[in-house]
Amino acid sequence: MTTATTAAVFPHSSGARRVISVDALRGVVMFTMIFVNDLAGAPERLVPAWMRHFHGRSGMTFVDLVFPAFLFIVWMSIPFALGSRFARGESLGKIIGHVVSRTLALLLIGIMMVNDESPDAQAQGWSPALWATLMYLGSMLAFCEVTSGAKKSGSAETSDAWRNVSRALRFVGFALLAFLAFSFRGAKGQKIISLSPFFIHTEWYGILGLIGWAYLVAATVFLCFRGHRIALLASAILLMCLYPADQTGAFQHFWLARYVGIGGTLGSQAAITVAGMLLGTILVAPDTTSVAARTRFTGWFIAGFAVAALLLHGLYGIYKNSATPSWCLWSCAITAALWLGFYHLCDVRQAGFVGRPLAAAGGNVLLAYLLSEMLPGALELTPLDAWYGRLADTSLAGAITRSAGCAFVILFVAVRLNRLGFRLKL
Repeated sequence: MTTATTAAVFPHSSGARRVISVDALRGVVMFTMIFVNDLAGAPERLVPAWMRHFHGRSGMTFVDLVFPAFLFIVWMSIPFALGSRFARGESLGKIIGHVVSRTLALLLIGIMMVNDESPDAQAQGWSPALWATLMYLGSMLAFCEVTSGAKKSGSAETSDAWRNVSRALRFVGFALLAFLAFSFRGAKGQKIISLSPFFIHTEWYGILGLIGWAYLVAATVFLCFRGHRIALLASAILLMCLYPADQTGAFQHFWLARYVGIGGTLGSQAAITVAGMLLGTILVAPDTTSVAARTRFTGWFIAGFAVAALLLHGLYGIYKNSATPSWCLWSCAITAALWLGFYHLCDVRQAGFVGRPLAAAGGNVLLAYLLSEMLPGALELTPLDAWYGRLADTSLAGAITRSAGCAFVILFVAVRLNRLGFRLKL
């Protein structure tokens, strides 16, 4: 596809007014993610079943919606992000390099996080809490971009100076991650990485790793089909077909299955990402610029995915841990319905008192996520750890208040860091 053709397909990619509803819903999803992760640390006797992951044969709670909603809404921006790169005339090779590097970055952080789950680094002089805190700090530094903040100077010398600061911090971050990776010893003495022979230890890729795999698949689909909705829908359907194929053993001897789950990770979860990307195309395509067109398309999108979820329910049920097709389809339908509500509230009615703070919270969710994951280890290094635990020990109201307060403070800190000029850029 030529640059001229790309500009025709994505006429608003590089200069359109930002769609507030996408950032606003992303902020809500991140608030909920931090909230439910913190609430999981409260005594199980206090937390009702509907506020925890579903345990049973088939079903889901709002907690089971958080991760797929994140996959869906975050990668709704792929048509903006990659479309704008094509519109600026970037080469396909450079864009592919960007996609691969972004995927590897997410996999790297995800693998470090997974190995942090049960570290026993005392033989190396580490406490698990200190190792985890430094690991998250290194992750944030390794992918940071520092500017002069909201009031950026137009001086070339100033821009170069901040660029050098960013490079220095990224170097420190990567050096710290490398040091921590080689010094790590797991509960059974395992290493994260070994050079002779070379191997990387991971039982799974963590939430960020799963997001990285889903992004790689979705971005590849986008590079193949750009904004052609029928092709994107067909791709989402085909990806969901990988799940039943995997269940019947179709990939049992396929080499890729030794490294990543084909049915769940590359199939179901990537299908959610492609579905979000499909919905995102209506925000950049010339035939869906009106409110009515976007509402009509989203309505059919919701109805189609909901009906498909009902029809496929009898095959594998609804189960998050297995990433069953019905769970994926319901997640897509519900998230699309939530976005449509936010679109009418934030972009059509322009309710800034709702949209602006939520959009600010959703502006750099990776930073907020890493801060929230760093919090338990950082608290353990301080006298506040026991006090923080007691806040959720006596009542459900106390647990909810603690978790909501945690989510609010984390997002507030992330927003303040963004406004001061510190962002994460993958």
